[in-house]
Amino acid sequence: MKNNKNFRSKFIDSLRDQGIKNELILEILATLPRELFIEPALRTRAYDQDALPIGCNQTISSPYIVAKMSEIIYERDNMGSVLEIGTGCGYQTAILSSLFDNVVSIERIKTLHLRAKETLASLNLRNITLIHGDGHEGYSKQNHFDAIILTAAPAKVPDKLLNQLNEHGRMILPLDVNGSQKLFRLKRTKNGIHKKDIDDVRFVPMLEGIV
Repeated sequence: MKNNKNFRSKFIDSLRDQGIKNELILEILATLPRELFIEPALRTRAYDQDALPIGCNQTISSPYIVAKMSEIIYERDNMGSVLEIGTGCGYQTAILSSLFDNVVSIERIKTLHLRAKETLASLNLRNITLIHGDGHEGYSKQNHFDAIILTAAPAKVPDKLLNQLNEHGRMILPLDVNGSQKLFRLKRTKNGIHKKDIDDVRFVPMLEGIV
């Protein structure tokens, strides 16, 4: 397994070279064992700069995309609660749990939900609530979040999720735009929603319902 100190250092150096600057996030990525979230047959590739399949026609995003989304959702003084749509293997969830006081993560595919639950429990992360449900519906038991992050691409911003943002809250999500995908950061301000185009990306589509 590629988990020696020298290899982890090169892994983080590669993220720095790609433009990741937040030292807190780099430290989390350096210490979190990414291989735990990877299919056993692919674990030797856990620290490659690639997206990898995790089963059920889903993927774990590349380390750069995970780091970038973590970096742009981070705000020094507004890190209370976050809603994640698309738990997947739980890797982004684990990173969020080191940044936010409370994490709620929703996954529509029960197989992935159960697998992520087991993996995250093995890391003894106690500030995460995992839900098997439709991410389009948000989380009705908690009205508002400081941040919302989507790891699948909807055709448009889901209104129910936008309505669950706190005042001054932000949302990070990929969106389909004219046949391609772009990563956006939405920020709720006193003058409405401010939308910023971050980068070209490629995510699985955000589907309705549960399986």
